[in-house]
Amino acid sequence: MVEDDAVVLARVLAGDEDAFAGLVRRYEPRLRLYVTHIVGVAEEARDLVQESFIRVWRNLDQYDSRYRFSTWLFRIAHNLAIDHVRRRRQPIVSLDLGENDEGEAMRLDPADERPNPLANFENRELARSLAREIRDLPPAYRELVTLRHLVGLSYAEIAELKKLPLGTVKNKLFRAHSVLRVALASYLGTAESRQGQAEPEPE
Repeated sequence: MVEDDAVVLARVLAGDEDAFAGLVRRYEPRLRLYVTHIVGVAEEARDLVQESFIRVWRNLDQYDSRYRFSTWLFRIAHNLAIDHVRRRRQPIVSLDLGENDEGEAMRLDPADERPNPLANFENRELARSLAREIRDLPPAYRELVTLRHLVGLSYAEIAELKKLPLGTVKNKLFRAHSVLRVALASYLGTAESRQGQAEPEPE
């Protein structure tokens, strides 16, 4: 059973360094993904993530337990990444992965394990088109899409991290999904029609 962050943090503050290592293992993959999508270079993202955990470790006494630990951690990483991009004078990067549409009727997923050359080609095309359309979203929408669908934060966690009302987060994500759905209508139509076709009878 996974321990709650608050329980782990209590152990860390009591001097259990191994417990902090557990928090690093828990959050490092998602944090690295998030930072990579801000700075655009995986090697730089790894360094920034490491610096984020160092800052967290050094400033544990400043952690406000009224907020989620994940929110505090992601905010530190976000600030480091944005400062890094500004120093480089390089625009915030594109995204290169798929996303789902609020877990309801439609899922955009360029990965397809079926051995179907046409499907694989269309999935690659969908991935490229999706990356392009997400890249062209307004920055505020693009970041929320990243946090929700690539990093996997909940709406509440995003609202806390970005200091936005929950309704605002939901509204912006709804608008972002609508833009993507319209932009990718031709691919979605193809995918839906394929899903609706029955498998051929064996000869």
